[in-house]
Amino acid sequence: MNIGIAGLGLIGGSIARAFKHDTVDTVLGYDRTPSVVQKALLMEAIDIELDEEKLGICDYVIVAMYPEASADYIERNADRFKKGAVVMDICGVKKYICDRIWPVAKEKGFIFLGTHPMAGTERSGFDNSTHKMFNNASMILVPQEGTPDKVIERVSKLWGSIGFTNIEITDAENHDRIIAYTSQLAHVASNAYIKSPTALDHKGFSAGSYKDLTRVAYLNENMWTELFLENRDNLLKETEHLIAALTEYAGALRDNDADRLRELLKAGREQKEEADRYDLK
Repeated sequence: MNIGIAGLGLIGGSIARAFKHDTVDTVLGYDRTPSVVQKALLMEAIDIELDEEKLGICDYVIVAMYPEASADYIERNADRFKKGAVVMDICGVKKYICDRIWPVAKEKGFIFLGTHPMAGTERSGFDNSTHKMFNNASMILVPQEGTPDKVIERVSKLWGSIGFTNIEITDAENHDRIIAYTSQLAHVASNAYIKSPTALDHKGFSAGSYKDLTRVAYLNENMWTELFLENRDNLLKETEHLIAALTEYAGALRDNDADRLRELLKAGREQKEEADRYDLK
């Protein structure tokens, strides 16, 4: 098969490397920075440079750009995709791009499927990509209602071929609601936590909990600003819930209320235990 990848950053580059390493498929790659494409060719992360003409030979096209840029790229090239080809984005929000592209796909004769690989690092760019990125990771699929089961099965096998071991299928609204909590809120909390003046005076006093909580504070502010605002309502709800919860802890500390503080901590521990049990189901 011919697999086109538009955008060779951390995730797109890792997807390219994984297909090259784990499959016999032909990988075509495009990036807006020509030097990245040349590096990908030299490192054999891709076989061929992907251009507008070669889009027509791709059985699958994976667009690994920011949401707005992904939608623009797909709309701009809608007439160039092979009829029946499966085009996928890998953005961290789904309703924004699915609502824009599903009508285009229907009109132009290709299949659009929203996808979201649950993997990554705090670092960005092709230089940080790796073919091992998706080993034992989850992939979320967001098909349009009416997408044939055989297409979903094919796509699931495609992603499984590069390491994904868990495939979740949902709708765009549910994806964005949950991802606001599991991913976006974590980035907000980490980014806010690191702003304490004590962060500049912690050397020798920090261990795993500090590292775990601050890892994703090292983020790409341009990408995450776009993702946050495209999922604004869901993320705002989660952020306000976190603020309300923190306010309860602050109140117990302010009042020197050991019983209330103990209740809050116990409730949090029990919620974590319940969440862990849910993960095992």
